[in-house]
Amino acid sequence: MSNTEFDDYAGDICVQEAWQMLADNREAVLIDVRTHAEWIYVGVPDLSALNKSVLQLEWLSYPAMQVHADFGERLLGLLSGQGADQKAPLLFLCRSGIRSRHAAIVMTRSWSGPCYNIANGFEGDLDAGGHRATLSGWKKETLPWRQF
Repeated sequence: MSNTEFDDYAGDICVQEAWQMLADNREAVLIDVRTHAEWIYVGVPDLSALNKSVLQLEWLSYPAMQVHADFGERLLGLLSGQGADQKAPLLFLCRSGIRSRHAAIVMTRSWSGPCYNIANGFEGDLDAGGHRATLSGWKKETLPWRQF
């Protein structure tokens, strides 16, 4: 049975599945679509143990929070520049899995490989106290990350 929610991209994966895919598939690429401010103040995934780096490309520009209309073109240029295989899996990450889902959907239209959304993102959902990184996400799962 088709699930139209996932027809536009390869689907959601948890952060542990994302890490495993990045570790097991040397072609897999992690794309962090958060804002420059988030990268600086919140931190970024660290893939150095896998001899990889994270591609960083804003989905929205801060502070206006407007979608970059040329996101797909710009990402294709970055991927081409690093020699990425057109069939490589792309794994999209944002704060909580919302912006990255949109990015995965957009890239599915122009990329041959699967485009995944990393559910719960880098910081995950808000807890009862209004804080992130306590319930879910890359940081909560203690996957490697670093501060600028």
